[in-house]
Amino acid sequence: MADAARAARLAQRIKVIVAEALRRRVKDPRLEAVTVTDARVTNDLQHATIYYTVFGESEEQAAVHKALESAKGVLRSEVGRNITARLTPTLEFVPDEIPVNASHLEELLRTAKERDAEVAELARKAAFAGDADPYRKPSEDDEQEDSR
Repeated sequence: MADAARAARLAQRIKVIVAEALRRRVKDPRLEAVTVTDARVTNDLQHATIYYTVFGESEEQAAVHKALESAKGVLRSEVGRNITARLTPTLEFVPDEIPVNASHLEELLRTAKERDAEVAELARKAAFAGDADPYRKPSEDDEQEDSR
């Protein structure tokens, strides 16, 4: 069993190898807009998960996923040639959801900022429901009773 640091180094190397192979070796036009964003390797160095992004509609993303699955053998042989591990890990391609989640989070933050501005405007225009100073202040009678 390899340590986690070695698995992380191997994952970074695999990410670079796959990105270069997609650019140079695989000649599928569906894969021209693919960006490899991350790779993770299990601690036993047997399986690699490669995360990718592609901009476009869901049909284009499905076509890219099929193209990656069909090019998996070429990419795995390229990885096997360029790493120093005893066994070549299997490759699994997973669409990266971070850009979608980031845009959703930005939309939520924008909505929260707008609501905060509305609340601040309402607070600026608001008036007190009772006295401006609601706390009881001692009167002269209270002071005389305390001194007795």
